[in-house]
Amino acid sequence: MQTLIIACGALAREVLALIKLNDWQHMELTCLPADLHLRPEKIPDAVERAVEAARSKYEQIFVAYADCGTGGLLAARCEKLGVKMISGPHCYSFFDGNETFAERGEVTSFFLTDFLARQFDAFVWKPMGLDKHPELRDMYFGNYEKLVYLAQTEDASLTVAAEAAAHKLGLAFERRFTAYGDLETALIC
Repeated sequence: MQTLIIACGALAREVLALIKLNDWQHMELTCLPADLHLRPEKIPDAVERAVEAARSKYEQIFVAYADCGTGGLLAARCEKLGVKMISGPHCYSFFDGNETFAERGEVTSFFLTDFLARQFDAFVWKPMGLDKHPELRDMYFGNYEKLVYLAQTEDASLTVAAEAAAHKLGLAFERRFTAYGDLETALIC
């Protein structure tokens, strides 16, 4: 069954790695811009446009997004469109494992994935204006205690980058190797 995965651009490397690792020749990937996370209210419409544009070409479409700040709107839209999506509040939870993530209840932790460790300045530091106004750091991150890097790969340079991000934010640092977590399980359609 030919399957299209419509994914957040922040998951492109991980989804492609899983397709290759599992030899899923029936799957193709298309990604929406990762910066939609800066405006999560736009995610449902972007996903709907991608689903409608691809519907006639694929037997199955899977949405590789969790809720991602849409307040349930993405899940409702996917249900209306008749497509499945990853469960969970965001990619941090499904990389860590939704159940494990919920049990930890880490409300004072800021999370990075491989993508965000690689793109910290472009997706966190600059969009929040911290490059121009570093004095805002404590206002934004003052209630956080640590930065948790959920590593999908064993890449020492990404660990160094994540630790540097923690230092920039004035947070303690913790690294957890999660691999692909629930993402791999969800893609086994």
